[in-house]
Amino acid sequence: MNQSIINALNLLDLFTGDQHELSLSDIHKVTDMSKPTVYRLLASLEFCGFLIKVKHSDQDIRYRLGLKLLELGNIVSERLELRRVALPHMEKLRDEINEIVHLVIINGDQATYIEKVESSQPIRLYTRIGRGSPLYIGSGPRLLFAYMSRETRENLIQKMKLYPLTNNTITDKTELRTELENIRRQGYAISYGEQNMGTTGISFPVKDFTGEVVAALTINGPSSFFEPGRESFIREKSKGAADHISQDLGYKNQE
Repeated sequence: MNQSIINALNLLDLFTGDQHELSLSDIHKVTDMSKPTVYRLLASLEFCGFLIKVKHSDQDIRYRLGLKLLELGNIVSERLELRRVALPHMEKLRDEINEIVHLVIINGDQATYIEKVESSQPIRLYTRIGRGSPLYIGSGPRLLFAYMSRETRENLIQKMKLYPLTNNTITDKTELRTELENIRRQGYAISYGEQNMGTTGISFPVKDFTGEVVAALTINGPSSFFEPGRESFIREKSKGAADHISQDLGYKNQE
């Protein structure tokens, strides 16, 4: 572990509702660190936006928590709200189609599974909340990839190395670009055995009040359960669930 990072983060815990401003001397007195060390850590936290320096006078310089923490807190809050809003619709969808239902979001240059509702099928797929996935593999990650701005998408594609997980994984960048455009045009993504052979995934976009795609509602299961007639039924029910989640997040379709 990096002790300097741990020490810097521990300094943030010193700020409380009763002590929202602290000086270098205040912090030095309650830690075992030297003043030069405390100063370097405070300067780093200030540079990154976690602290703000407040100059009351030449002799009275203090620090308070910065807006970066509010920004990160809002991100966490939004994700928790997204899960809270989505879960009842995911459970209802699971009851209607009896397949595994996931909620997937963008997390940097990957996709992350943040919620899951199991089916009662005897054949289970191993997935877990918090699992990351490359954006080019699977219906959920690729749907989120497709709804990025074209400039952001292209920048990521140029940097990517496309490694196959199965024989069905897309590893050609031209094919990937075409697939992303198809997803935007048809409004959903589908994958066949890209992460695990013999599985199918179908994903629809979840939008917030601004119209931005903030998540993918993803249905996964053994491909044998997705024969053509049932696949159409799953698509219909899944799109309805994604639309209801979007509406609960404040999205109003203007079409």
